Amino acid sequence: MKNSALASTSLLVPAFLRGFSSQKIYNSRTGRNLVVVQLSGGNDGLNTIVPYRNDIYYRSRPTLGIKTDQVLTVSDQLGFHPALAPLRSLYDQGLMSIINSVGYPNPDRSHFRSMDIWHTASDSNQYLSTGWIGRYLDSACPKDQPHYALEVDDSLSLAMKGHQRSGFAMSNPNALKKTTDNRFLQAVAQHHDHHDHDEVAYLYKTMIDTQSSADYLFKQSKVHRSKGSYPRTPFAKDLKQIAELITADTDTRIYYLSLGGFDTHINQGNQQQRLLKTYAEAMAAFVEDLKSNGLLDDTLILTFSEFGRRVSQNASNGTDHGTANNLFLMGGQLRQPGFFNGAPNLSKLDKGDLIYEIDFRQIYATILEDWLDCPAQGVLPGSFEKLALV
Repeated sequence: MKNSALASTSLLVPAFLRGFSSQKIYNSRTGRNLVVVQLSGGNDGLNTIVPYRNDIYYRSRPTLGIKTDQVLTVSDQLGFHPALAPLRSLYDQGLMSIINSVGYPNPDRSHFRSMDIWHTASDSNQYLSTGWIGRYLDSACPKDQPHYALEVDDSLSLAMKGHQRSGFAMSNPNALKKTTDNRFLQAVAQHHDHHDHDEVAYLYKTMIDTQSSADYLFKQSKVHRSKGSYPRTPFAKDLKQIAELITADTDTRIYYLSLGGFDTHINQGNQQQRLLKTYAEAMAAFVEDLKSNGLLDDTLILTFSEFGRRVSQNASNGTDHGTANNLFLMGGQLRQPGFFNGAPNLSKLDKGDLIYEIDFRQIYATILEDWLDCPAQGVLPGSFEKLALV
């Protein structure tokens, strides 16, 4: 039960439990923020960061490759997909770092399995029931802050689930507040003393934490209204909500959200164009919002996808599941803005797939130790060399 979704906000909580809350409200900006963005479905990294000088790229993608006159060139070898134009200024300001050829040994091409590997930081033949952020919460999260890590969704990802503590899932603070204040559930108060069993006691604690967090996040969501100009998309709305909570000095320190639809097997061009535009416009507004409030130096944004796509396009003008991919970091404290490493090697493939150069767990280890001030040993299932990222 402790490892289940009961730790998320899908649990309905009666208002009478407010009296049991031990929630404290903090009013000092002393911590760093981590925002994790998951591009679900396997974003095509080669058409995101385009090796526009590589003939192999264009031979492999005769109709799907981004034409050289459309690429937003940012180096002598690599450029942005045109839909990423809103991110160009962030790149030019040194607020973006791009890490190429990120993956892991013996890659799995299943969406579910590969995402589990990224969520848990496991080896490809290792199965874990807790996530890397959840285990961080176990080791470093204050005991009286059940919403220290917040996922903007109705359910909780495996990445956010720990042995003893987990993140908190909430898509809308107003809707959650109404749910937890449901009068019908107050009838449970007649039985609140009957919890001698450990399992029932755990449920009551989960209910208390949920009620406490719902009240607190509802109040914090009213503290600050962003004046930034955000696109009218659900993804942008989620980022705006996160910016408002950060600016309101909410004691949540880790935020997690997803943008789906990147499984582009058929007619990839228009679909990826739309998704990358949605991502870039919202992210540019989010970064500018944080920057205008003096919070970008205290915020690190990580964007990843569970795998990239195969180098060659398929017969349906799309791409199939691949392996290594690029990964984005954004923030005001990047040690190596721009391109962290070189372009993917298209002349040396593994049965048509890119060969990874950087293990994604090296990035996790760096974030844990150099950004969150937490030893990676014990959180990650192994030892991984850090990188000069932050």
